[in-house]
Amino acid sequence: MAEDAGGRSTAGSRRPLTYADSGVDIAAGDDAVDRIRSVVASTARPEVLGGIGGFGGMFSFDPSRYRSPVLVSSTDGVGTKAMVAAAAGRYETIGIDLVAMCVDDIACSGAEPLFLLDYLVVGKLEPDLAAALVAGVAEGCRRAGCALLGGEMAEHPGAMEPGQFDLAGFAVGVVERDAILGPDRVRPGDVLIGLLSPGLRSNGYSLARRVLLEAPGLAFDRPVRPGSNRTLADELLEPSVIYAPGVLAAASSLHAAAHITGGGLPGNLVRALPPGCDAVVERHSWEVPAIFGDIARLGAIDEDEMLRVFNLGVGMVLVVPDEHAGRVLETVGEAGYRAAVIGAVVEGGGEVRFAGEGR
Repeated sequence: MAEDAGGRSTAGSRRPLTYADSGVDIAAGDDAVDRIRSVVASTARPEVLGGIGGFGGMFSFDPSRYRSPVLVSSTDGVGTKAMVAAAAGRYETIGIDLVAMCVDDIACSGAEPLFLLDYLVVGKLEPDLAAALVAGVAEGCRRAGCALLGGEMAEHPGAMEPGQFDLAGFAVGVVERDAILGPDRVRPGDVLIGLLSPGLRSNGYSLARRVLLEAPGLAFDRPVRPGSNRTLADELLEPSVIYAPGVLAAASSLHAAAHITGGGLPGNLVRALPPGCDAVVERHSWEVPAIFGDIARLGAIDEDEMLRVFNLGVGMVLVVPDEHAGRVLETVGEAGYRAAVIGAVVEGGGEVRFAGEGR
């Protein structure tokens, strides 16, 4: 660096700073956007106007399709499951989890998901990583039948380390006002039908990680239990089932639905109950996936805590008039979902109670 007569450096000779010097790579962002154009386009519905690159996603909503349309929205993220994906270096499916968390919430109102927007924040933007994550979101949108209408990728150097990321988003759907599902429709005698889940979905991962990643002898690339051909990474990164299409297929025969996320069955099924009804869940009525038994055993976690934290193999509960239960089981089965009758609604005070084995 040049010096003046007094031996001091001259500011004019310094190399100009760039955004890249601060840790934000605009070129990498442009590359990532180019890579996701085709997967975003693959989710388009006829109502989508334009493509990726605008300042806002445009959706030509046609109110003439409805008598009295109500828009329903929900926002969510993937939580600390993102940390598992980063540690395992497997990013292809976690976007499916994001879509499931958002669209399955609005499906509980009977709403058809129309579109979703996502938000990806990383410590350092790597185009391959961003493309894999957004490809998962696009796959989730295709499964849900909604458009990936837009999103945002942000690079936060200093706030997050390279390799760290978080993924969030929100979905918007529509339902006829007189078709909205909810507690006001629920009556004693209704049947509880559980739509089954093979894994944790995106809930309880702080506890699951604490137990499984600290257990002696366990590693991402090894099975959790003897005789299993699934590694710990396979178990923890099992993508969430997206239930919205099944709920919509059966919606005309439903009274209510409950998405079983954080809080488990007790914390979520109660949201589908009116004050004068209890839900009685038969604990022996479905097979609990083995991973939950592994967590309980290795962490010495009691059953009440397991019920309060995890879904234990039930990702959605449909509240159905008794006379329609057979029809609903057939409908969701034809749509590709495993389901079981797991209990009933009885008179009570708006609580979730458990009966049968283990309680």
